[in-house]
Amino acid sequence: MTSTPDLVIRGGNIADGKGGDLYEADVAITGGRITEVGKVAAKGKEEIDARGKLVTPGFVDVHTHYDGQVAWSQDITPSSQNGVTTAIMGNCGVGFAPCRPADHVRLIQLMEGVEDIPEPVLSAGIPWAWESFPDYMEWLSKRSFDIDVGAQLPHAALRVYVMGERGARRDPSTPEDNRAMAALAGDAVRAGALGFSTSRTLNHRTSTGDFTPTLKAGEDELTAIAAAMHAQGRSVLQFVLDLSTINEDLPMMLRVAENTKIPVTFSITQNDKEPQRWRKTLDIIKDASARGLNITAQIPARPVGLMLGLELSRNPFQTHPSYKAIAHLPLEERLKRLHQPEMRKAILSEHATATDDPLFFRPNYDKMYLLGNPPDYEQPPENTLGAQARRQGRQPEELAYEAMLTEEGRGMLYVPFLNYSDGNLDATREMLRDPHSVPGLSDGGAHCGIICDASFPTYLLTHWTRDRSRGEKLSIPFVVAAQARKTALSVGLYDRGVIAPGFKADVNVIDYDKLHLHPPKVHYDLPVGGRRLLQQVDGYDATIVSGVVTQRGGSATGARPGKLVRGAQGSYSEFGAAAS
Repeated sequence: MTSTPDLVIRGGNIADGKGGDLYEADVAITGGRITEVGKVAAKGKEEIDARGKLVTPGFVDVHTHYDGQVAWSQDITPSSQNGVTTAIMGNCGVGFAPCRPADHVRLIQLMEGVEDIPEPVLSAGIPWAWESFPDYMEWLSKRSFDIDVGAQLPHAALRVYVMGERGARRDPSTPEDNRAMAALAGDAVRAGALGFSTSRTLNHRTSTGDFTPTLKAGEDELTAIAAAMHAQGRSVLQFVLDLSTINEDLPMMLRVAENTKIPVTFSITQNDKEPQRWRKTLDIIKDASARGLNITAQIPARPVGLMLGLELSRNPFQTHPSYKAIAHLPLEERLKRLHQPEMRKAILSEHATATDDPLFFRPNYDKMYLLGNPPDYEQPPENTLGAQARRQGRQPEELAYEAMLTEEGRGMLYVPFLNYSDGNLDATREMLRDPHSVPGLSDGGAHCGIICDASFPTYLLTHWTRDRSRGEKLSIPFVVAAQARKTALSVGLYDRGVIAPGFKADVNVIDYDKLHLHPPKVHYDLPVGGRRLLQQVDGYDATIVSGVVTQRGGSATGARPGKLVRGAQGSYSEFGAAAS
């Protein structure tokens, strides 16, 4: 007698994560696993009619910063609203374990500065019910979420925990320090850490302006930590580099990878200062891979873009003296002042002044856009405020000022500062197609008031497979495989990212024709009324985690089957053949 499946998805167009052509099939799920793909005869306890819909594996987002959010919320939004069923946090060397009570404020200031998550939100939302990393993992393991979450050991927290003030001020580590950090890193892998993350960029600073503690960590320190982790099991080394020091830092990180055999992953973007450097970096990865190194490049799905506005963390006039004088006022009061002719005249007559804020760029109106509705992230140069102002015989500052006053002071400006040197996304397409790359850098959970990129997984499907008009597209099978199977493999999660019998039942049912991103808007739904940018998304008929429907028709069901992922899941020998 045929057993009754828990759930059957009927007649969908399957993009199974393997990269092959779409095909029509049913999918049966029992006990949180996919049990059958094809014509399923048995009727399920629950059924979803997926005829005419796209059915994909759940997406795996390898670059998020939900380290704080997992402590105060069971809903890992906005990633869970964008088809993501597994999110990896603890990137860029920042996080909250290990940590002594005396360093709580220090780690909060670092997260606030690096990832733009407000201090009051973190202070109110983090219970600090742990000290060591294994304690943190044990605490997380008792919580349930609407998606699975995996954690990495953050270098900044580890360095400060072992070295104290010396670590915070970036002193070189001693051999004793290295041995202590290595021992704790080994403990972290045994507790389930999927990797270790570090940062070497000047842009990563605390909210008080200090550089990240890991900025100049020595090769001996990194080698000791990576070797100890790799000795305990499969883990990955994630890092962030500066373009200005990449010629020294990248070879060093590759030596660490070669000497410890640990897989490494890091972000590659197109930078205006050296718009072709990404090609050289990918060539270096290709050569290193040919030598046997396991290297993955993380590629943003669109420009990394800043959202500027009066309600947000930054705007083009924030260093103008007349604006600084009213910046502390509530939005409604600021709006009244900004509508006054004398205030407008004063602000527009002034110029941006120097600041050490790494995410404030002296306004370049030939790189600034109105995002529009629907949001357009690949606009031609003639759409910039600079070009519009020249056509109108006006100053671009006037257009920016007026745009921010729209929607009762909630109008936003868009500045693509990475991946848009050519005024199009052709370079991004080439990077995404590289065999050593995966989609990454969505930064879900971070940059609450300036960047809104957690919608990358949806954008990959809407823009790259359907809507792009300024260049070649990508295929649905390619995009699905890239952000489901390839991302999962890059962090050692062999058991997901594929629709095939035996795999974890993380599945999306998508109304592909109606899949749509709305413009970003500010929501005040964090602890103590904290602010964050979110994008509404339409078109996800159902998102399923471990066989349980967590999102239906764009709304949360309240089910939270997601768990902490402790360490690598499965192996190639167990799941590789089924995924080929």
